[in-house]
Amino acid sequence: MKTYSARASEIKREWHVIDARDKVLGRLATKVAWLLMGKHKPMFSRNLDVGDFVVVINAEKVRVTGNKAKQKVYYRHSGYPGGLKSITFEKLMQTHPTRVIGYAVKGMLPHTRLGVSMFKKLKVYAGDSHPHLGQTEATSAEAKAREG
Repeated sequence: MKTYSARASEIKREWHVIDARDKVLGRLATKVAWLLMGKHKPMFSRNLDVGDFVVVINAEKVRVTGNKAKQKVYYRHSGYPGGLKSITFEKLMQTHPTRVIGYAVKGMLPHTRLGVSMFKKLKVYAGDSHPHLGQTEATSAEAKAREG
């Protein structure tokens, strides 16, 4: 019996829309990373990007448990001496709510070129609306056609 190996030409990408309203950040990020990597597919392969596109809406309404809103800190460094910058979760949610989900998901993806290509399939929006309605409707129509 031979082991199945997926080819790039066989990959079928779907679009998933996830509403982040009142969802816990870590649990949401885990689900999104799972879909981006393609682990929900039977043809999953670690050396190929077989994942789907994910659109997250209502990023401004995501929540965290405990005191993380005040205590969680995001760091970045400019590369220069004394260039360490930090911002709290609370302040980041006020200024750029989409980045919170992006940072959480990016940390769960592989830290390689493959992870970068997976991360590019993530689209995060602060409000209800998003410009990917055509893709998501087409995907749901294809899924219904396959089922029935």
